[in-house]
Amino acid sequence: MSQKGQSGLDQRGFVSVADYEAGELLDLLFRAQHLKRLHHEGESCQSLRGRTLAMYFEKPSLRTHVTFEAGVTQLGGHAILLRPEQVGIGTRETPRDVARALSRWVHGIMARTFSHSLVEQLAREASIPVINGLTDFLHPCQAMADLLTMSEKREPTSSTLAYVGDGNNVAHSLVLLGAVLGFRVQLATPLSHTISPRVRQLAEDLASKSGAEILCTEDAREAVKGADFIYTDTWTSMGQEDEAEPRRKIFAPYQVNTGLLEVAPEAWVMHCMPAHRGEEITDEVLDGPRSLVYDQAENRLHAQKAILEYVMA
Repeated sequence: MSQKGQSGLDQRGFVSVADYEAGELLDLLFRAQHLKRLHHEGESCQSLRGRTLAMYFEKPSLRTHVTFEAGVTQLGGHAILLRPEQVGIGTRETPRDVARALSRWVHGIMARTFSHSLVEQLAREASIPVINGLTDFLHPCQAMADLLTMSEKREPTSSTLAYVGDGNNVAHSLVLLGAVLGFRVQLATPLSHTISPRVRQLAEDLASKSGAEILCTEDAREAVKGADFIYTDTWTSMGQEDEAEPRRKIFAPYQVNTGLLEVAPEAWVMHCMPAHRGEEITDEVLDGPRSLVYDQAENRLHAQKAILEYVMA
């Protein structure tokens, strides 16, 4: 159940898709679809008039920064960019003090951090909603944009999503999304880089209620068989640059290329970007007619506007 802070807003925020019921996620999807239609028709919705979002970035960002700032502005609100050297969480001030101070000034916090525990701590200490813009553990806003993208091609709750590559934050959020909504997720990762046991257990618990099916394998061709969507992400995430060369060798069998697409001839291709072209995905596939990558990028805007509205309006 939602908790209300001193501002009267939904204090729960948006830290993980697993914090929400299936009906709530579908409500967010329908709202995102509506907001996208309004945007393309040139109409504006001023649901966040007078609201301010603080955006805290520890990691470089293109899509997250632009879509959150543009999104809150398009809804009539205002965004404030905060950098680590300005705020000094853990050096100048504790997460608790930062969260409690921001709660007196703004209406919401979006944090893009390395540590997932930092976002969780901000969410615990703030009396305003905290949105997870990305951590090393989860990327829930990307998952909601992906849900919107899938819905534009077929009914997502009756689809099969294949994820191929590193069992990272994006994989975690996609597995949890499927587990909540009841669609089939087929993951292919090296055994050494599979999803977190914590996420797998949570997904299995959620799937037992929703009827979702989750397959984990080391075989990329097995994972994409029967898939409606084939998803991959970079093999080397931010902060892992020193591991880049050994990762290229480990993940070489997981490249999404024309050969792999032959196993699922009608599947659409997804990637959250930025892409390392020629590594996890080839140019031919990324720029090909079955690629949805720029639809996903656009849909970050509309999905996040729905999230912002839900917790801040």
